[in-house]
Amino acid sequence: MQDNSNHNSFTLNCKGRLVTWHSAQVMGILNATPDSFHADSRTKMDTVLEKAQTMINAGAAILDVGGQSTRPGAEMVGPDIEITRVVPLIKTLKTAHPQVLISIDSFYPAVVQEAVKAGADLVNDISAGLFFPEMLSTVAALNTPYIAMHMGGSLENMHHRKPTDHISRTVLDFFIERKAACLAAGIKDLIIDPGFGFGNTTEENFQLIRDLGILKMLDCPILLGVSRKSSIYKTLGVTAAEALNGTTVLQTAGLLAGANLLRVHDVKEAKEAIILTSYIQ
Repeated sequence: MQDNSNHNSFTLNCKGRLVTWHSAQVMGILNATPDSFHADSRTKMDTVLEKAQTMINAGAAILDVGGQSTRPGAEMVGPDIEITRVVPLIKTLKTAHPQVLISIDSFYPAVVQEAVKAGADLVNDISAGLFFPEMLSTVAALNTPYIAMHMGGSLENMHHRKPTDHISRTVLDFFIERKAACLAAGIKDLIIDPGFGFGNTTEENFQLIRDLGILKMLDCPILLGVSRKSSIYKTLGVTAAEALNGTTVLQTAGLLAGANLLRVHDVKEAKEAIILTSYIQ
C-alpha cells in the first residue's frame, strides 16, 4: 500500500506482520546459484550468514533469496533443485535474523510455498504470475506481499524481441492488467517492478528510468533492479564487476522519480543514495 502523502512511504502486510517505511528501502541479493551473472552475489551455506550480516549492517531491510539464474542463456533447473537451494538458506537466515524480511525470488508456485513455509515473507516473481496460472492464488493464500515484474517476452526469447517506441506505455498497460488480476486473486499488497534489463533494449531501459514516475498512478510501491546490469556496463565500456558507480547513478535517478525499493548487490552504496536523495526530495 502506497502513502500518497509521502513520496517514498509504504506499508506491507507480511503474513500478518505490518511493516511501514517512510523512505525507500534496500533489498539485498543473495543468489543460491552457481551461475549468476555477478559472481560476487553467488552465495553458499558456509558464507550466507556472513554475507547477510554485512548487508543488514549496511542497511538492507529485505534479503532476496533466489535459486534460479535469469541471465541470458541460463539453464532452467526446475522447482525441485530450486527448493534444495533456497529452503536451507532461508531457514538459516530466519533463525539468525528473525526480524529481517526475506523474499523468495521464484516463478514456481511449489518453490514459493516451500520457501514461505521455511520463513520467507515476500514473493518476488519475474513472470508476474504469467508462467503458472496458479501463482496468484498461491500467493494470496500465503498472505504475503507480491512483487510482479514486467518482462519483454519469455525467458527463452526476451532478448530477441523487437523494440517498441512506447515501452513505458506498454509497461503501464501491463501493470494495469496485472494489478486487476492480483486483486481478483486476493493479493492485498502488490509491488511492481518495470523489469530493467529483462527483454528491453538499452534505450528502452533508460526510457523506463526517465518515465518511472508514470507508474505512480498505479498506487503501488515500485521496485527498481538495475544493479550491475548490462545496459550500464556496456554503455560505459566496463565489466559487471566495474559497474557499481554506474549502478548508483541510475539508482539515484530512479529514487528521484519515485522508486520505493532498490534490489541491489551493493547495499551500502544504495543506502547512501537513498539517504542523500531524501534530502533533495
